[in-house]
Amino acid sequence: MENKKILAADDEPHILRVVKDKLENAGFTVITATNGEEAVQAALREKPDLILLDVMMPKMNGFEACRKLRAEAAFANTPILLLTARGQEVDKKMGLEAGANEYISKPFSPRQLLQYVQEKLGLTGSS
Repeated sequence: MENKKILAADDEPHILRVVKDKLENAGFTVITATNGEEAVQAALREKPDLILLDVMMPKMNGFEACRKLRAEAAFANTPILLLTARGQEVDKKMGLEAGANEYISKPFSPRQLLQYVQEKLGLTGSS
């Protein structure tokens, strides 16, 4: 598999570590950020193949980070997945309107997240 680069942004260190470990073990390169501003800066610098954004982050929430990234031509077609504990339908609608491809409610299983990532990158589920 070609080494795909993923940006994972979450302000909860435990979740960020679990996501990073699972994706790196599957062969991905993972860049991390702990707030929305860092996520946007890292995305502009690193040009990841896929972006995972927590919704509730300091400095800039995931919805706003998603909108800012979608405004950049370089990210028009980059898959963006929002991760959140806010699983209400109105939140999901806001996420999709911000430009997210998928809205994943916490808690999620690392295996489920890997499947979403592989699917969005057009990769087979073999791990």
